[in-house]
Amino acid sequence: SFVEKGYFMVISKNKVVAIDYTLKNTEGEIIDSSVGQEPLVYIQGIGNLIPGLEEILEGKSVGDTFNAVIPPEKAYGNFDENLVQLIPSKHFAQIPNLEIGMQLQANMGGEVRIVTVTSIEENEVQIDANHPLSGETLNFDVTVKSIRDASQEELDHGHVHGEGGHHH
Repeated sequence: SFVEKGYFMVISKNKVVAIDYTLKNTEGEIIDSSVGQEPLVYIQGIGNLIPGLEEILEGKSVGDTFNAVIPPEKAYGNFDENLVQLIPSKHFAQIPNLEIGMQLQANMGGEVRIVTVTSIEENEVQIDANHPLSGETLNFDVTVKSIRDASQEELDHGHVHGEGGHHH
């Protein structure tokens, strides 16, 4: 029946939502897409998605298709020059085949961050702890595929279980 499928449900906090999406940058290049694969399944309102996308999804229904243009402030933040650092090469001695574009985990002030190697000189390596999409305005084409209530266990764990979700 329609009711079971969530046709009369709208996206709100603690709903499990499946979306098909295509993400493009401002030049129109596709950065990421779920089309032709499993939809992205997430829990609304708990920070699973970037804030700008959650805001626009709020109140939408199954079958809704829309385009969202999200500024950096509501996506991955503005580019922060302070997160670009030069590190002496000796700190990378244990990493074989270090190359530009490689992503590494770094402990920065007690917080583990993913950093990208942006240049390699003889004595120093430049790393960038900004998210690769920081400073970018993101263009999403989204179709809402399904909506259901999250289980208590999913809410406790902070992510979706089972179909399209995390498997423990």
